[in-house]
Amino acid sequence: MEVRYYHHHDEFPLEGGGSLPGLTIAYHAYGAPSPGGDNVIWVCHALTANSDVEQWWPRTVEAGRFLDPGRYFVVCANVLGSCYGTTGPASVNPATGRPWHGAFPGVTVRDMARCHKLLADHLGVRRARLLVGSSIGGFQCLEMEALYPGFARNIALVATAARAEPWAIALNESQRMAIELDPTFGDDDPAAGARGMAVARSIALLSYRGQVAYDATQQDDRRGEKLSGYRAAAYQRYQGEKLRARFNAYSYHRLTRAIDSHDLARGRGTLEEVLAGIRARCLVVSISSDTLFPAAGHRLMTRHIPRAEHAVIDSDFAHDGFLVEHEKLNHVILNFLANE
Repeated sequence: MEVRYYHHHDEFPLEGGGSLPGLTIAYHAYGAPSPGGDNVIWVCHALTANSDVEQWWPRTVEAGRFLDPGRYFVVCANVLGSCYGTTGPASVNPATGRPWHGAFPGVTVRDMARCHKLLADHLGVRRARLLVGSSIGGFQCLEMEALYPGFARNIALVATAARAEPWAIALNESQRMAIELDPTFGDDDPAAGARGMAVARSIALLSYRGQVAYDATQQDDRRGEKLSGYRAAAYQRYQGEKLRARFNAYSYHRLTRAIDSHDLARGRGTLEEVLAGIRARCLVVSISSDTLFPAAGHRLMTRHIPRAEHAVIDSDFAHDGFLVEHEKLNHVILNFLANE
């Protein structure tokens, strides 16, 4: 599936101040819209993913799955500030003719949601049957509902939260500290900060997977005979280098700050009041072992959103359970849609 682009030529004001002189939004679309336009599923992706859902969310864009392209028109846009085609630090600043790099302004989840609506309007999507997102993708879903009530008939909020809590913010700050210690961070170079970002990724993985998953998957054979060269250590380095090869440190730095600033209630009243105003029917999905976005935050959303139900997916894979447990997730979302 080829990536597509929407070019928005008007100035785009940012929530934190300043603006961007136009936007490019990269997106993927699977399937086709129905004559009445009532089969749209809008997917909001997580931190370092891209708009190609088929690539990063295993066994979801298939026949018989909740993103079945034979039944639904599935759309996913790359988020503002990323490095996969949507305007971000790697994009060219028209004022200088050079990439923004470290000069790229700060963005918020609210800005990302406004970008989604620009693309939806361009595609003629007036309403989505389902708005679905996991992790920071769930943040975007909540902001979409708050900004554009009525856009989604149903929302699936997976392994996410209505606001960033201190635990998640602290983890992000530790990652940014690692990036900032890279002596190249700040250079006018697309590879700037890449070594620091590899360390940041290794920090993040500890919260993504958790002890149970590590102990189950990274055990060493004949460990008692080893003094070094442990499988878990190699895994950390491998995952860090893997991200280093495909992502941009300036984007990582900006996007983790966007996560920190996420608070659905900002400027809108109390969190309970804002959640109570959500019109869409909601499925709130938590992963039993997730310590990054634990079940307490999901129960809070379920308690205050008027038409919400809570499903818990039992998994040893912590936050990454939304990627690993695709069979269980597919089951709960299909049931949710079938009972509409």
